[in-house]
Amino acid sequence: MRWWDIRQLALYIGAIAVGAAVGLITPQLAPSLEHSIEPALMLLLFATFLGVPLIEVKRAFRDIRFLGTVLVANFVIVPMLAWGLSRFVVDDRGLLLGVLFVLLTPCIDYVIVFAGLAGGAGARLLAAAPLLMLVQILLLPVFLFLFAGGAALDVVDIGPFIRAFLLLIVVPLSAATVVQAVARRHRGGRFIEKIMAGAMVPLMMVTLAVVIGSQIAAVGSQITALLRVVPLYIAFVILAVAIGKLAGRVARLEVPATRAVMFSAATRNSIVVLPLALALPASMSIAPLAVVTQTLVELVAMIILVRVVSLRGREPRPSLPGNS
Repeated sequence: MRWWDIRQLALYIGAIAVGAAVGLITPQLAPSLEHSIEPALMLLLFATFLGVPLIEVKRAFRDIRFLGTVLVANFVIVPMLAWGLSRFVVDDRGLLLGVLFVLLTPCIDYVIVFAGLAGGAGARLLAAAPLLMLVQILLLPVFLFLFAGGAALDVVDIGPFIRAFLLLIVVPLSAATVVQAVARRHRGGRFIEKIMAGAMVPLMMVTLAVVIGSQIAAVGSQITALLRVVPLYIAFVILAVAIGKLAGRVARLEVPATRAVMFSAATRNSIVVLPLALALPASMSIAPLAVVTQTLVELVAMIILVRVVSLRGREPRPSLPGNS
């Protein structure tokens, strides 16, 4: 555990490289790898939630200042950034809708993991997840109507959002709550906690590898067209992190809460909105690939951001997965 804790950045980069190699060399494995994404995420989030005491989540529900800051950053400021960046692909409706789908929907799942790795307030992001999901369901049609016209509303469906919330938040959180309760009385529960804490780094590696491996070949097949959106996604991460940091300072949040806002503003709900992009007409087949491209850019950016934020923080470096 100590060995991979120290080398986790290199291991994550290696996992991305392995996933990319497998996906490019054996593209026929892409469907199987894609089916593995949800189980891998569920296990990763289960391990993450086991390390978050339930009492912290209860307290986070009462942190109105943090919740308000996350909502303003994600649904007032970031949409303006998304609109500005989307103007660079307004001539291609497929790319336009793909960019808007993904940049207008804040992440509710692995953002908790990445923020925690960087010393952010993971419990508060977990408490904010239901609000983030509900508000994006309500506001996504509004933003799409304003930024892309009424025709874009035909594919908006709350089904993927509800499914993702149940599978990636409710199920692993419920399981973690049960294990925490058992651990207070029985050695078996404490054993599970120890095993899952030690498995955090391998689980993150598996998740990165299956996401990259399942999508890289499809993106590669349209790389020329998709190169247009890569700079937009890189710019989004950089500017969204700055927005989150500024929002945290204006709200006078402490460092862990500010870091959580930064990661929330920068990470998007790409895996959840992908079915919406897939529902578009065949003439816009580039849209789901634009969504997938954002996932690939974001995962690399998050690994870099975790490292940068951890190194630049003035407070003691947060404990790594497996030592928490």
